[in-house]
Amino acid sequence: MRRQVVAVALVGCGGFVGAVLRYLLAVGLGGPVGTLAANVLGSFALGLAVTFVGDRRVRLFLATGLLSSFTTYSTFAVETTQLGVELGAVNVLVTYAVGLLAALAGLRVGGRR
Repeated sequence: MRRQVVAVALVGCGGFVGAVLRYLLAVGLGGPVGTLAANVLGSFALGLAVTFVGDRRVRLFLATGLLSSFTTYSTFAVETTQLGVELGAVNVLVTYAVGLLAALAGLRVGGRR
């Protein structure tokens, strides 16, 4: 039971930090550019975390909490629909392509092939 409470606390604390960082990035960059930046940076960081972080508690805080909260699918979906069909399609393609490349780069930098 204690282990589950600690896990929930780690995820919650990480989520708080990630949400605050995401908000600051959105204020600084705004709109779809801020969302793209958050998702690409988060994908790269998750690739690194998967490679370098072995401790379960650190992974819960960083990957499940912070990075899950920092990246955002819901904002991406809403902003994409607001862009209209043509720009929305471009946003989807760019976000997925660059996000995938960032995750692969994080894994590569971390030593995974």
